[in-house]
Amino acid sequence: MDDPGPGPSGGAPRPPGARSSDRTRAVILRAARAHFARHGYERTTIRGVAADAAIDASMVMRYFGSKEKLFDAALTIDLRLPDLTAVARDDLAHVLLRTFLDRWEGDPADDALLVLLRSAVTNERAAERLREIFAGQVAPALGEAMGPRRAGLVSAQLLGLALTRYLLRVPDVAALTPDEVAELYAPALDAVLS
Repeated sequence: MDDPGPGPSGGAPRPPGARSSDRTRAVILRAARAHFARHGYERTTIRGVAADAAIDASMVMRYFGSKEKLFDAALTIDLRLPDLTAVARDDLAHVLLRTFLDRWEGDPADDALLVLLRSAVTNERAAERLREIFAGQVAPALGEAMGPRRAGLVSAQLLGLALTRYLLRVPDVAALTPDEVAELYAPALDAVLS
């Protein structure tokens, strides 16, 4: 029999099924993010996610209970925003753009942010989740560095960039390298920050 190993905090051993349970949960969440990204909230079904995860739909329900709870779990997002209060005013636009590009330039097909942005346009629960992330992470990080009104406008600019580059994939925007985006877009952010 396999040794279940230590628990998550190094304490008591995990029950024997814990690793399998964690893996199953991770597989479901990965499939859910991909499914929500392709189909949006409205057209995603528990059966579709289960099929993508190659498991029975009852397992998805067992772990998450409903499509709404699955959506919330799939969209647990940490934006990893830096402390902007220590950034010099002249460097702020560049630091914001590099942080934004570093976060978005990964694999957008499995990115919870892309799922959220796509779904927020047509689904109120997704829109509410986006507002929660803004209120809990973006507003405090940007607000301290530039004030709440400018933080809102900078967020609007960056969401517009995300929409055109990563969701709609407008050819002239999507074709730019991250360095070109940073160079060309920094003056627009500077205009709001000034």
